[in-house]
Amino acid sequence: MKTVFDKTTRDELITRIDTLNEQSAAKWGKMNVYQMIKHCRLWEEMISGELKCRRSFPGRLFGKMALKGFLKDDDPPGRNTPTAPELKVKEGSGDVVAEKKKWIAMIEENAHFSNPYFIHPFFGKMTKEQVGCLAYKHIDHHLRQFGC
Repeated sequence: MKTVFDKTTRDELITRIDTLNEQSAAKWGKMNVYQMIKHCRLWEEMISGELKCRRSFPGRLFGKMALKGFLKDDDPPGRNTPTAPELKVKEGSGDVVAEKKKWIAMIEENAHFSNPYFIHPFFGKMTKEQVGCLAYKHIDHHLRQFGC
């Protein structure tokens, strides 16, 4: 299974991110390209520990079971998968190029991941291996959303 902790995989993701621009349009969902890039950057802040997200009640009940199914293969998540409120981007526009640079820098920082106490808002406590695979799936999902 692919993981953001593998340099080859990170490089592949960064190459795909580099194809995004202000005119990139979503194939599904409500986010525009700026909102998606910022959402993904916030997600990277969450896994690094810079951004704290509250655990959801359904996640406390079903998160561990759902995680096993979610990580069983490389299949991307379904369309319109719910997200934590802290990761929703409300502003409709911004500097796509600057956000992209921040996001890419955070992806590169995964080479030095050091958050062994990461707790996902739905899935709960995760191992480093699980975080790496989930991070890849999350990025891949959104890049597919924008045809990258």
